Amino acid sequence: MPFNFQQINPVDLNPNVGVGVNLPFSGPSVFTPNYLTSQAIKNNLINFFLTNPGEIPLNPTFGGGLRAFIFEQMSEGTLTGIENSINYSLETFFPNVIVNSLEIVKDDDINTVTIKLTYSVVNSNINETITFQL
Repeated sequence: MPFNFQQINPVDLNPNVGVGVNLPFSGPSVFTPNYLTSQAIKNNLINFFLTNPGEIPLNPTFGGGLRAFIFEQMSEGTLTGIENSINYSLETFFPNVIVNSLEIVKDDDINTVTIKLTYSVVNSNINETITFQL
């Protein structure tokens, strides 16, 4: 009888090994390490979407480019463009991340767009949510 197995990254089992750094960089120790793969993936996604394509010299296609939508007219077409951009970026740069839900809500009263991304990671028990405001 087949079953879905869950992979646990061996680094997660060692509490003394840092996997990545926490965002935002602040406090007395600027580069605060995180010790779980789930935290590292979440921070990598935040960093990716806040990076503009072309911002990294040797990898000009890397970046989610959400900041490019800040001064756009927020019509239904723009919201669909944001959704398509996020889905394409995740398929290209994070193939192990599965989008469970993607909510894009505009608020005309305060001129913001809220993006709520709920995702999971293939073959793991990682389920997280990230919220961005543009």
